Amino acid sequence: MLGPVILAASRSDRMRRLISAVPVTKQVVDRFIPGETVDDIVPIVEELTGRGLELTMDVVGEDITTPEQAAAARDAYLALVDRLEELQLGERVEMSVKLSMFGQALEGGHELALANVRPVVEAAAAIGTTVTLDAEDHTTLDSMFAIHEELRENHPQTGCVIQAYLFRTEADARRLAANGSRVRLVKGAYKEPAEVAHQQKHEIDKAYVRILKILMEGEGYPMIGSHDPRLISIAQELARKAGRKPDEYEFQMLYGIRGEEHLRLAAEGHRMRVYTAYGTDWYGYFMRRLAEKPANLRFFARSLISKA
Repeated sequence: MLGPVILAASRSDRMRRLISAVPVTKQVVDRFIPGETVDDIVPIVEELTGRGLELTMDVVGEDITTPEQAAAARDAYLALVDRLEELQLGERVEMSVKLSMFGQALEGGHELALANVRPVVEAAAAIGTTVTLDAEDHTTLDSMFAIHEELRENHPQTGCVIQAYLFRTEADARRLAANGSRVRLVKGAYKEPAEVAHQQKHEIDKAYVRILKILMEGEGYPMIGSHDPRLISIAQELARKAGRKPDEYEFQMLYGIRGEEHLRLAAEGHRMRVYTAYGTDWYGYFMRRLAEKPANLRFFARSLISKA
C-alpha cells in the first residue's frame, strides 16, 4: 500500500526539497508535465489536436496562501484562454481548474474561489469552450458542488469531477446525471479516511462501475477518467446498452500515460481527451500521479536507478 505513503509525501516540504534536488526528477516530470509556460505547451496542444485528440488543460498549483496568489492563478487561466483563441482551438481544448488554486482554502474562500473562477468560465464560453471543476479532498466538495451549480445557471456546460472511492459519490452521481451535467468520473487520488472512502482497489473498481452506470443511464455527459483497460471496455458496453452515440460521452486520460491507447480510441471514433498539465508548481500533481498507479512509481524508480 504505497499509495497513502506517497500521498503523505506530497504534503511534505522536506520530501519536496529532497525529490526536487534529484537531477533526474525533471526528466521524469517532463513525462507528465511537458512545459512550464503557455509558450512551452503550444506545440504539444497543436500536435495532439492535429492527431485527432482533444485536450483539457490544467495550470498546476494548489498551495495558495494569499488572495494575490489566487488572483495570479485566475490570470494564468485567462492567459491560456487568450492563447487558445489565437490558435482557434476553443472547440478542441477545455480547461480543468482546482478551486483551491483560486483561494478556496483561504478566509472567505468559497466566495473568493467563485469570484476568481467566474471570469475564467465566462472567457472560456466566449471562445466556444468550457471549464471542468476538479474534485479535491472530501472536505472541499460541498463548496465545489455549490460553485458548480451556480456557474451552470449561466454556463450549463461547466463540468465537475466526482471520485469513485468516496461513499457519497453514488448519490452525487444521481443528482448530477438527473440535471444534465458534464461529469468526469475518476477513481480518486487523495488520502481519505476509511470513514468516508473505500480503501481497497477492488471496492473502488466496483464503485466506479456502479457510478458509471448511473451516469450512462442519466441525462448528462459522462467523461470516463481512467487508464484501466477493463474499465474502458466496461464503459463502452455501458454506453452501448444506454443507447449513447460516440459523441455523447468521452474518454479522458493523462498526458504521458498510455499514449498509444489515446490514439487507438480516437481512431475508433471515440472522443478522447488528454488531461495535460503545465506550470512550475508541479510537485503535488506529480506525486499524485505516482500514487495513482504503481506503474508510474516503477517508471520513476527505474529512471532514478538508471541515472545513478
